[in-house]
Amino acid sequence: MPDLFADPAPPPAETAPLAERLRPRALGEVVGQTHLTGPEGAIGRMVAAGRLASIILWGPPGTGKTTIARLLADAVGLRFVAISAVFSGVADLKKAFAEAEAHARAGRRTLLFVDEIHRFNRAQQDGFLPFVEAGTVTLVGATTENPSFELNAALLSRAQVLILHRLGAEALGLLLDRAEALAGRPLPLTPEARAALIASADGDGRFLLNQAETLFAVDLPAPLDPAGLGTFLQRRVAVYDKDREGHYNLISALHKSLRGSDPQAALYYLARMLVAGEEPLYVLRRLVRFASEDVGLADPQALVQCLAAKEAYDFLGSPEGELAIVQACLYLATAPKSNAAYKAQKAAWASAKATGSLMPPPAILNAPTKLMKDIGYGAGYAYDHDTAEGFSGADYWPEGMTAQIYYTPVDRGFERKIAERLAYWEGLRHARD
Repeated sequence: MPDLFADPAPPPAETAPLAERLRPRALGEVVGQTHLTGPEGAIGRMVAAGRLASIILWGPPGTGKTTIARLLADAVGLRFVAISAVFSGVADLKKAFAEAEAHARAGRRTLLFVDEIHRFNRAQQDGFLPFVEAGTVTLVGATTENPSFELNAALLSRAQVLILHRLGAEALGLLLDRAEALAGRPLPLTPEARAALIASADGDGRFLLNQAETLFAVDLPAPLDPAGLGTFLQRRVAVYDKDREGHYNLISALHKSLRGSDPQAALYYLARMLVAGEEPLYVLRRLVRFASEDVGLADPQALVQCLAAKEAYDFLGSPEGELAIVQACLYLATAPKSNAAYKAQKAAWASAKATGSLMPPPAILNAPTKLMKDIGYGAGYAYDHDTAEGFSGADYWPEGMTAQIYYTPVDRGFERKIAERLAYWEGLRHARD
């Protein structure tokens, strides 16, 4: 069995960056990804078997994707070739495949590591297929984006997607321990500032080590406290791509927190989006949708509040107008919830597609011409306002189609009153029948 703690590569030069000098030299040294590299993990099992399948490593920046790819090649005895989709084109790919074929004929297979693989277009991704299928290369792609959005289905079907976790505080703390051991001295930080440094890394080990290297490079008279650290180091901006995975994760978290009637969590995710640069009008559009989908007629004012927030934001701009967005968010989170209107729409749309062009009853058809009146359009129409209850109980369904129930109000909020009203009308209808 291959040794996960073997030392196959020479150490980097002392002048190399700290992150490079601390790069793991065996899979067992990789932090925070034991669900993959451990004995029961997918990578651990592949290494133990001595056979490596093509894989896609999906995870946030600084979680060890490149390191794992390098160590995999060493662990199973493959030639390692790395290219970046940012800097490489078709010519680079052709050269890499030609060299891999030459080495394959000599009996040595190649692990081709493609960093930022999602940046290759669909045609370029298709170019990998014949070489992966033939076994010319074992492909290891790295991406920070959701592979199901960014990679071809054909390529995904030939590779196993492995998800790397954002590094937690324990894993990041271990990286700082290793940095201090290598430097031979502790970081010039109070315990509280050390915790703040770990939090500022936002799960990115490479960023954390770069910050630590900056701290080691200066001679400070006393350890920094959190406030001093904040002025000494520029805090890292949270990862958030408005059209990518982070965008969809946060809007999903906001929507579900609202649905779960948790105003505190909803406000947190709203803040995450707006602080990271999300377009406020996009957030408002999502809140308006939520008002109809998840609150509906349980509180008809929810939609009014959201549209008023949009008007207020248009009038005030940012940052003053963001308070109106907060008000709408809190209103939705604390409103009674009903998806009855949403379910009714789905059911009614399905019926409309299924029934095609059934004619409404003649009594409720418009009759603007004499001919239409002569053939019965509008004949026998019961004018509801002429009845004592303002309700005629007429049959409005097409001939041959039984009455359907699409909308069933819930027993919450204003829909409770709607339910009572519908029950009253149903009672009148039965009495007249």
